[in-house]
Amino acid sequence: MQQTLCLNRQCLGLVTRIECIIRPLSGGNGLWTLLCAAGLSDGQPTAIKAQGPFHGPREAEKVLKAIADNLFGQGYAQSDSPSIWQLHMQAELRKVNANQARYLTGWGANP
Repeated sequence: MQQTLCLNRQCLGLVTRIECIIRPLSGGNGLWTLLCAAGLSDGQPTAIKAQGPFHGPREAEKVLKAIADNLFGQGYAQSDSPSIWQLHMQAELRKVNANQARYLTGWGANP
């Protein structure tokens, strides 16, 4: 399975877009996350969610496949258009990495 996915669904003249991407977390500990952004295709994403951490990309890919199967059942179709929300998901990945670093080092740790 691929590690990126873009889906579209047209309803009442509006096109809803969902982009998903699997990325490694910082720290080199083998943890990965699944990021998804959703919104109208001609605007900014209205929701960005992260799932995980997963132990390796294969676990994240299984979850991505399950999400894709569910969305296909709701009328979404895979799109070959390039990702337009990569910067938004990169910002979310930075937040996830920062939260992970706080969790692993502890809130009261001094550098």
